[in-house]
Amino acid sequence: MKLYITLDLQFFAGEKTEKATPKKRQDARKKGQVLKSQDVTAAFLLLISFIFIFFYARFIYERLHNLTENFLVNDIFIEISSIEIALEIYSEVLIEMAFMILPVMAIALIAGVGANYLQFGFLFTTETLKFDLKKIDPIKGIKKIISVRAIINLIKSLLKVTFIGTVTTAVIIIFLEDVLTLGFHTPAEILSTVAYLSGIMGLVAAVILIFIAVIDYFYERYEYEKNLKMSKQDIKDEHKNSEGDPLIKSKIKQRQREMAMRRMMQEIPSADVVITNPTHYAIALKYDENQMEAPKVVAKGTDFIAQKIKLIAKEHDVMMVENRPLARAMYDQVEIGDQVPEEFFKAVAEILAYVYRMKRKI
Repeated sequence: MKLYITLDLQFFAGEKTEKATPKKRQDARKKGQVLKSQDVTAAFLLLISFIFIFFYARFIYERLHNLTENFLVNDIFIEISSIEIALEIYSEVLIEMAFMILPVMAIALIAGVGANYLQFGFLFTTETLKFDLKKIDPIKGIKKIISVRAIINLIKSLLKVTFIGTVTTAVIIIFLEDVLTLGFHTPAEILSTVAYLSGIMGLVAAVILIFIAVIDYFYERYEYEKNLKMSKQDIKDEHKNSEGDPLIKSKIKQRQREMAMRRMMQEIPSADVVITNPTHYAIALKYDENQMEAPKVVAKGTDFIAQKIKLIAKEHDVMMVENRPLARAMYDQVEIGDQVPEEFFKAVAEILAYVYRMKRKI
């Protein structure tokens, strides 16, 4: 006994199984939806910043040493008798601090911008700044808290804390002797040792974060592609919107043809002659020696349209001349509104001369 099950394939048309089209990706980018890993940016920023500080530390130390020495030797004995003196001392300290801090901040800013640029290029959009009530929907907020992404983020945070804590502890254990003897050193030596250990911890932590960031980047890429996936119906709708509904396009083209036909038929009464095949082709010519360098085709057609041209010409007393080879050749080579090419001048001139004689124009 065979059991047959009827399946409606349209039921599966809504499943998002297709890769995103270029237009879908472009629209998502305009909305600020791009492939981006915050961990990549953080790891890159931390690594570059600590590398810079590692080489810049001596300059900071010298500046800080000079600032402290100047304060203890000179500024401490200055009698602050006015606000101007206090502002002058404050300005000197502020300038020295700027020399020490601003380069680090600048490098961090460049590293952050560079990390984002490497991930998704240059992008400026205000879509993410627009107010949207959906963003404060409590139901969606709860769903985000208990979603798979939230669990993944929790795991990443735990990994970061575990690895960085382990590295920090390992560095302290390795340099435990130096840490325990800090109390027996001068302030300068203490500052140097602490800075050195902090730099090592920062660099190792940055390397570990890069490892986590690589994993996070591939996860974000998977989520990004998953969220952009489209159903077969979405692709059909996009194609219809971009290319236009075939039915509507055909109606528009039909309307345009009808309008062009009406304009053409309105020009026939002003024509000087209609050259016919005599049954299949009709070419209406107009010539004004004061305004035109050569006769112009104002209407042309075959079969039914040719008969319509001849009918209108007959109603308005426009002469018709039979010339089969000329009618066929001009229909193929000359468009409506164009002047007659030079190779047809002689034949057309003979026809116009005949028409003018018949109308007693010459």
